[in-house]
Amino acid sequence: MSADGGRERGRLSAAVYGRVQGVGFRWFVRDRAAMLGLVGWVRNRPDGAVELVAEGRPDALEALLAELRAGPRGAVVTRVDAVHGPATGSFAEFAIRSGAHLGD
Repeated sequence: MSADGGRERGRLSAAVYGRVQGVGFRWFVRDRAAMLGLVGWVRNRPDGAVELVAEGRPDALEALLAELRAGPRGAVVTRVDAVHGPATGSFAEFAIRSGAHLGD
């Protein structure tokens, strides 16, 4: 049995649109992901969206997705595009990445 109680781990790739830059959204995502035991990354995109990849328990990924739809105080989320898939196991923590980072 694995360390997570035998539960399968998943991956959430998401882009969040609206007023999501300049309002602490990346810090919000990092804090929520850490509280949920998720690993991965978040970054600002040049088009004004916030992009993230998170891996962990499916229930924790769904909880993070709900948090993304609400956002922090000052944010106005108009859309969240999300794709679920299998975890890759390539992350050790949840990090805020530079907007210049191109993803995995």
